[in-house]
Amino acid sequence: MNIHTLQDQLLNTLRKLLRARVILFLLLVAVVYGFLILRINTLKNAQPSTGAAVSQINSSTNIDQATIDKITLLQDNSVSVQALFNQARQNPFHE
Repeated sequence: MNIHTLQDQLLNTLRKLLRARVILFLLLVAVVYGFLILRINTLKNAQPSTGAAVSQINSSTNIDQATIDKITLLQDNSVSVQALFNQARQNPFHE
């Protein structure tokens, strides 16, 4: 083999690829689309680990004690609001 035959073979291969560029592009799009569908199905069915779920719950429900005390104090001090809450608990459909 010399360099000229190698160049000729390379040019012939490139011409064939250029003729089939639409088909190759569609094939590439189909492969990427199939991979995305497979990945979505894999992630959709994945279950979180117990440790990750517990840490997420602990981080999302972190309310400091001072805030809880202040809300409780405000609820206890407001008689009209307390009566409204008690009435709503007894009959939620009352006007």
